[in-house]
Amino acid sequence: MDQQPAAAKTRAHPFAEAFNRAAQFTSKASGHPVTFAAACAVILLWVVSGPVFDYSDTWQLVINTGTTIITFLMVFLIQNTQNRDMTALQLKLDELIRASEGARNALLRLEDLSEEDQTALKAGFAALADGAPDPGAPQDTAPDPHRHA
Repeated sequence: MDQQPAAAKTRAHPFAEAFNRAAQFTSKASGHPVTFAAACAVILLWVVSGPVFDYSDTWQLVINTGTTIITFLMVFLIQNTQNRDMTALQLKLDELIRASEGARNALLRLEDLSEEDQTALKAGFAALADGAPDPGAPQDTAPDPHRHA
């Protein structure tokens, strides 16, 4: 019998749900070309308004404060998006490992291993790759005249 983990749908705290929705929306919107164009337009408007405000300290403070606040908030939103994406990717990889016959199920919890254990596993895979034939290399079927059988 094939055991599959249950896909439980749990209800998150209302604030967490709202934050996740905001993070997803912001992630999609901030990567859109229109958003980039709008940001460029704001900066251009700020630059053009310089002579009107005589390039005052307040004029400079407006752009500095605005960009600092946006950057500060974006750090949290981007991190939330990356965390969700990495979790989804990890779950997909876990499912592939679980479903693959002959796969080492111990790799399902690879992200929980210490850095030293991960480095040792990486070295093991590198050794396997070094000994594997290159699938892109041309196959020469002619006998090597310099090789003694």
